[in-house]
Formats: sequence, C-alpha cells, structure tokens
Amino acid sequence: MFNKNNMTNILKQAQEVQKRIQNVQDELDDLIIESDAGGGMVKTTMNGKLELLELVLDPELLTEDKELVEDLIISAVNKAITKSQEESQARINSVAGNMLGNMKIPGM
Repeated sequence: MFNKNNMTNILKQAQEVQKRIQNVQDELDDLIIESDAGGGMVKTTMNGKLELLELVLDPELLTEDKELVEDLIISAVNKAITKSQEESQARINSVAGNMLGNMKIPGM
C-alpha cells in the first residue's frame, strides 16, 4: 500500500543528498590535482572540474625530440585527469553513500 509518510521521507532524503552533491561540486573548483611525467620534466596542475590550470616544462625538455615532448605532456595531463576523476567520484560517493549504487556521474 502507498504510504505518504514514507514517500515524503524519501523525497526529503533525496533533496538533502542533492544539496550535498551540489556542495561537493562547488568544492571541486578548489580541488588541486598535481601530476608529472618524465621524472618531473612535465608538471601539470588541474582542478576538480578537469580544468588544466598550469603546465610547466623543464627547460631541458625543450631540447628533446618534439614527439617525446608531446608524449610527456599527454601523459602528465592524462594522469591529472584520472586523479581528478577518481577524487571527484570518491567525494560524491562519500556524500551520496549507497543511494547512487556506485553509479558514475558523467563529468565527475
């Protein structure tokens, strides 16, 4: 049988989780993820919203082969993206608990 009180409680819980998720998403702007490649010859800084904030190349790297430089940049950026996605997902899961059933949220 339909129980209005149960439905009301479920909706309240869902709204609370939605507010918490929004708060976490707002915090992701301030989350800083650092990564590197080539033994630190390429360093990247990214925020939790997958925005690349900084790319630093060791001056010695600029004397290397162009393809090597490109590969190291791609590697450092991809590492930062992976770290950012993992941290973002962990934060969302900590707030939402089992309500999302470990569902991955696009862009997170």
